[in-house]
Amino acid sequence: MPTTPSLFPDPTREIFFDIETLRLSHEVEGGWSNIARFGLAVAITWDTQNGFRRWFEPDAKALVSELAQFDRIVSFNGDRFDFEVLRAYHPVDQLMKKSFDLLVDLTRRLGHRVKLDDLARETLGKQKTGVGLEVVEWWRQGRKEDVCKYCENDVQLLVDLMEFARNKKYVVVKSRKLPVDWP
Repeated sequence: MPTTPSLFPDPTREIFFDIETLRLSHEVEGGWSNIARFGLAVAITWDTQNGFRRWFEPDAKALVSELAQFDRIVSFNGDRFDFEVLRAYHPVDQLMKKSFDLLVDLTRRLGHRVKLDDLARETLGKQKTGVGLEVVEWWRQGRKEDVCKYCENDVQLLVDLMEFARNKKYVVVKSRKLPVDWP
């Protein structure tokens, strides 16, 4: 008898990532319409084989190459933000085809955006360890380890949210269970 293929991708072929930047929108000509100019401070990736890894601005092309090795790239607002930051360093169009952006999926389901911090707090009882605006300042103050830990926490929240949603088939948004079918 043939076996039914798993609904979930091979977890060894999936990578999670997040980026922190060197600049804020008001510091870049064109602001939010020019995200590629924000600059890469640090990117954090996590996958089952390598765990957490840190990538800095000189590593941007290597990061794009590494992301390309995976079947799925999981992010939160990656389609609009993280990939655009990377676009300044190397073409990312092929990566976009592998993207699973939790924010895009949730926005489609809800009709409005949600914050990662709210989603994690309500679904997991965990939260972010800071806000993006202060993280750029930390980087400038030389608090690079704090920025890396902040970004690692965001990636851990993504991993935990995906695991929770795959097991429970829902996430919590505004105190209600939202059914999700995240493969």
